[in-house]
Amino acid sequence: MTLLKIVAMCFILSFFTKSSAQMAPTKPLFDIAINDIDGQPIQLSDYKGKKILFVNVASECGFTGQYEGLQKLYDTYKDKLMIIGVPCNQFGGQEPGSSETIKSFCQKNYGVTFLITEKVDVKGSNQHPLYAWLTQKSLNGNQDTSVKWNFQKYLVDEKGNYVDYYLSATTPLSSKITNHLK
Repeated sequence: MTLLKIVAMCFILSFFTKSSAQMAPTKPLFDIAINDIDGQPIQLSDYKGKKILFVNVASECGFTGQYEGLQKLYDTYKDKLMIIGVPCNQFGGQEPGSSETIKSFCQKNYGVTFLITEKVDVKGSNQHPLYAWLTQKSLNGNQDTSVKWNFQKYLVDEKGNYVDYYLSATTPLSSKITNHLK
């Protein structure tokens, strides 16, 4: 076969491959370690069989009121959904408090009962492995994204597969999210 024929065949075959489709994740989500707000390990594998909504949260943000919607979403769907709030101070320094301050704020102001993690970086050179998985197609098998601001949301299915992400302006009770839970 000539080189030209080989190149032509590769070109034609490229139309039949799923280059933009979902790939298998290279690292299972359930293998990633993160601690809760009290420093205790969270076993993400404990939530197999439930969808998980990850939200980078902040106590002094214009979107902080979304805690209320997140709690309502959790109360409504907790049999099939775990919400995990991930405090981050990378956007405008809007989560400056200690773990104890964050925990107290969430409970006193919004009655939060869903999981809150330790404060982590969601972008940059110290990005937590959870957010590396959520934002990198090479890890999640679906798409590359970047965390733009506080209260960006990432939905993962019951098997730990990436579903979608939602920018901060998407409210927790938006049909974009709830349609995946019905």
